Amino acid sequence: MCGTMGAMRWSSFREGARALLRPRTVAERNVRNVLVDGIGVGIATGVATFLPVFLVRLGASALLVGLLTSLPALTGALLAVPIGRFLERQRNIVPWYSGMRVWVLWSYALFGLLPFVLPLSAVPWTIIGIWALVTVPSTFVNVAFTVVMGGVAGPKNRFALMSMRWSSLGAVTAVTVALVGQFLDRVPFPLNYQLVFIASFAGGLLSYLFSRSITLPDNPAAGEPHARASQQASAWRQMLAVLPSAIRPGAFIQSLREASPAFLRFAGSAFVFRGGVAMALPLLPLYWVREVGASDSWIGIITTANSAVLLVAYFIWSAAVRRVGVGGVLLATSFGMALYPLAVVTTSDVWMLALLAGAVGFFAAGNDLVNFDLVLSTIPADHQATYVGLYQTLQNAALFVMPIIGTLLADLIGVPMALVAAGLVRLAGASLFLALRVGRAPATAIESPTP
Repeated sequence: MCGTMGAMRWSSFREGARALLRPRTVAERNVRNVLVDGIGVGIATGVATFLPVFLVRLGASALLVGLLTSLPALTGALLAVPIGRFLERQRNIVPWYSGMRVWVLWSYALFGLLPFVLPLSAVPWTIIGIWALVTVPSTFVNVAFTVVMGGVAGPKNRFALMSMRWSSLGAVTAVTVALVGQFLDRVPFPLNYQLVFIASFAGGLLSYLFSRSITLPDNPAAGEPHARASQQASAWRQMLAVLPSAIRPGAFIQSLREASPAFLRFAGSAFVFRGGVAMALPLLPLYWVREVGASDSWIGIITTANSAVLLVAYFIWSAAVRRVGVGGVLLATSFGMALYPLAVVTTSDVWMLALLAGAVGFFAAGNDLVNFDLVLSTIPADHQATYVGLYQTLQNAALFVMPIIGTLLADLIGVPMALVAAGLVRLAGASLFLALRVGRAPATAIESPTP
């Protein structure tokens, strides 16, 4: 898949911009669809930023806020490998990528409708219940995303495509968050949150319309008898077919045994580092609301600062990769992100928090770029979906456990000290990247392991 789409060549980012405005080939239409899909996701992401804040203002406990991160991670840890194997047998995974994403994005509109039909005291738990159901399509999206983006870009254009997608997504998210933050302070609660969540439907619709138009070659594995039979079933029966294999650990263990040493070094170190990132996710809105007392407008400004830097950060880090390599950018960005929670707890000044959010957004952009490349360059080229599922399983295990640990620590020792602990876990992960020389070897896709 990647090899076919790798025939696409971009001489510059200007060519990518021209492809967005006047696509002439299938490859350029794919670029356009990927970027506009990102714009739709950016709108929904900007609104989604305020979901944990909404729960906090409804009086939800720290543990409940942590479940927003932990529940999708639990589902991902259980289902990512079987879903990856399932997608690998499909003729084309684009319909699964676009169809499942729309359920995830439109769930926010449903959250906005809940206070119209339920007492406010019941809304937080109802949101978490719906969120638990949405985690299944979310896992499909997470696994399919890497494969679809890799197929559109090809091995030589990953940094260019993802820089354009994530920078435009970040710009849209920044504008959306800024506007939403101002709106929330001008309309009574909870109607303010309801209206913005319902309005996020527009972003979900835009994402669906363009993501479903991405054109990739059929997967050769779809010719297998199992795949032919699977294609004759209904979409829901196909999705449910992967669930029984989630309780069988054999596939996961076998995949680990067959994985390359480069993949294991990367995935293991990333497991620790992402655990520290996940640990801080529910703690930051708690810190902003409970410790600092920030208004919705200021929370919007803080989040806008985090997203606005992405407009240029991805291009800067893409250029940095050519100078210092994937490993150099991985180390610089990982240590930069590790210092963020430690710096946050030193101040309650909202302007300083906004500046720190911008700084960590800059480092996170480079980290996202090299992680995307490392996933694809350390796995077998003809079993991408399966190994992406394996990587997602390891990451989601950390994402499930660490937010819960973070919120429990917050109740025991306070939110600031829990953030310090999250920073130390990030430092441990960054140190593993350094000690194991992750990303220092040439990043080329390996062949499939010999049976």
